[in-house]
Amino acid sequence: MSSVIVCSGPHDGHVSPMLGVAGHLIDCGHRVRFLTGPDYEAAVKAVGAEFLPLGPGAEYSAEPSSATGVQAIREGIRGLVIEPARGQYLPLEAAIAAEHTDAVLAEVTFMGAATLSRLPRSQRPAVIACGILPLTLSSPDCAPYGSGLAPGKGKAARLRNRVLNWMVEDVVLKDSQQQVDDLTRELVGVGLDGLFILDWARRAELIAQFTVEEFEYPRSDAPDNLRFFGPMSRHAASASVTPKPDWWGELDGSRPVVYVTQGTVSNEDFTALVGPTLEGLAEEDVTVVVSTGRRPLSALPPLPANARAAEFLPDAELLPKVAVYVTNGGYGGLHYAMENGVPIVVAGDTEDKPEGAARVAWAGVGINLKTGRPKPAAIRHAVKKVLSDGHYCDGSQRIGRAIAASPGVAGLIDEMEAMLRKE
Repeated sequence: MSSVIVCSGPHDGHVSPMLGVAGHLIDCGHRVRFLTGPDYEAAVKAVGAEFLPLGPGAEYSAEPSSATGVQAIREGIRGLVIEPARGQYLPLEAAIAAEHTDAVLAEVTFMGAATLSRLPRSQRPAVIACGILPLTLSSPDCAPYGSGLAPGKGKAARLRNRVLNWMVEDVVLKDSQQQVDDLTRELVGVGLDGLFILDWARRAELIAQFTVEEFEYPRSDAPDNLRFFGPMSRHAASASVTPKPDWWGELDGSRPVVYVTQGTVSNEDFTALVGPTLEGLAEEDVTVVVSTGRRPLSALPPLPANARAAEFLPDAELLPKVAVYVTNGGYGGLHYAMENGVPIVVAGDTEDKPEGAARVAWAGVGINLKTGRPKPAAIRHAVKKVLSDGHYCDGSQRIGRAIAASPGVAGLIDEMEAMLRKE
């Protein structure tokens, strides 16, 4: 049995996949402590882990950012990396000092683990960086993370990527890089030594990316410690206890089901995606199903005759009935859709969503509308195209087969155990 600390920032989309990992570690007989925000104490204890609270300053902003492009990258580094770092690292350091720890598994935005990884291996546990977002590693083969640009092909694309990466690393994020370097030196006595902020996982013992290779850009300089395990969320996708709405029986296959959701975070303003989808498809021969992500149904605009809504729906049982998934691009939701072979229409331009959206188009699993506030006509056109062109369904089914074949949590635990046995 190993003693493991699992770490996550206090955010549903970050905590949820890491809880799945923690639960399986416990099932395999490992001792698990889970470091995150106090709002998740009950969820942590429910999977059988010991709860460890983050320190002061480690809470994320409750308001989703509306920033896009370069500004979104800067805000993300500030809000996800710089501001919470101290409140993440100090309780992690204390937990390691209090009890022998073999490994720290942390989602990739958890700067406390990034800071820990700067110490010599003889002075710390093994660090496993868990990729709950599209892979952040910079590469001459890829445009900068956050740009929402596909890699491109040929020498011209590589030149573009090099120039854009230089702009981001040495101009746009130069001040942020210095702030992180100063903070890391203060906390552990070692700076970044030229390592780009978003590349910290290269220094971890393992990068466990929660997707399949088919849904990630190839990198000729990918590090040896990178592994693809597939999404973790499917392991929680068994029979749901979520009550089904009284209209569930209408999803009988008599007409295509279009499922639209803005997730559980970026769902304060339904005029961004849900509203335009309802309007754009109101006259189409489809059934539009809306999940509000636990927000009250009264927050929705009026529903047309062909629409049904619920605050929360059992995705595992709904998605096999869905013909098109309309989403703002949350990483977990994209994988749920592809696991079920459902083609995607994606409209997201904040946080990590442009990166997921770009991969949807690149992988041929759907249409990227390249905006967070699409027009009703654009959604209608995209949905009709996806319904009529089997290419997108074929692409999603191809990724779905790769997900089904991926090792998942069991593979990650096997890799961790093998790595620890060698030490």
